[in-house]
Amino acid sequence: MRRWRRASSVALLVIALSVTGCGITIPSDPQGTLDRVRGGELRAGASPSGELVTVDGSDVGGSLADLVEGFADSVDARVTWTVGSEEDLVDALESGDLDLAIGGMTDATPWSQRVSVTRAYEGVPGAHGPVVLLVPLGENAWQADLETYLDREVAP
Repeated sequence: MRRWRRASSVALLVIALSVTGCGITIPSDPQGTLDRVRGGELRAGASPSGELVTVDGSDVGGSLADLVEGFADSVDARVTWTVGSEEDLVDALESGDLDLAIGGMTDATPWSQRVSVTRAYEGVPGAHGPVVLLVPLGENAWQADLETYLDREVAP
């Protein structure tokens, strides 16, 4: 039993060193979303939803939009908004045309089979319960950075 544990520990060490040597970071973004957005453009989708997301012509506002704008500032990016239905925004996330989408989505969203869903946040002004943001599947570093920001900004 002791030999098996030692062999397992050595094997894990070899794997860890191999991965480190390859330059792989965890979490990672296969499509490079976080690296592309930093210092560039954050392509955000908005679906109108009460005080959370307001749309007036080309202006997007509301408490969720303010959070997205603040997050963009934190990564030195400018936000370009696309307004549409939830389904249109999910399609755009899947095709790589958007980096995130906001609206009145909750953790019970039916879109979780097609896109990734952030943790639920209850302290968003204007929300009538926990809300989530949608991001492309597999962009884990991007989602982790966004959730870290939201954890700091949204009261528990």
